[in-house]
Amino acid sequence: MSRIGNKVIIVPAGVTVTVGEGNLVTVKGPKGTLSFQFSDRVTIHQENTHINITRASDINEDRKLHGTTRAVLANMVTGVSTGFTRSLEIIGVGYRASLEGKKLVINAGYSHLVEMEIPEGVTVAVPKNIEVILSGADKQVIGEFAANIRAIRKPEPYKGKGIRYKGENVRRKEGKTAKK
Repeated sequence: MSRIGNKVIIVPAGVTVTVGEGNLVTVKGPKGTLSFQFSDRVTIHQENTHINITRASDINEDRKLHGTTRAVLANMVTGVSTGFTRSLEIIGVGYRASLEGKKLVINAGYSHLVEMEIPEGVTVAVPKNIEVILSGADKQVIGEFAANIRAIRKPEPYKGKGIRYKGENVRRKEGKTAKK
């Protein structure tokens, strides 16, 4: 039995969940609206403020879908009610970020500035020029955009320069030592 899939999702006040034809689930809340087409191999039952997910059989494919469906649906409910936030910090001399309209501009030590288009549904804040805060309702979109920002200049292990998630631990290497 899937331990994650068997957990009941509790829908908070102010959030409406509608299950349509073919497991098309739409979740509406104060932070926005999300919809996702789930597999027909799982069944989504809604009773007042509780959502329960069951699977048709016990084959490996259905067991995988059971937990995944529950996790994605729980993230949708959390996203439209409270939202998700991801923070990144930029470490390095001359490395900085700024907002220019609907673009995030990052100077990461290259000969050019890196401009990134901000996806729909994501709010970007740059309180300091070395800190970027992403927020929105869709966890997957925020995580993917944060990973794309981090991929511009991953933190290197010798001096620790680069773009990293806030609180990320980067293992440092000692480097070469000179002979005496």
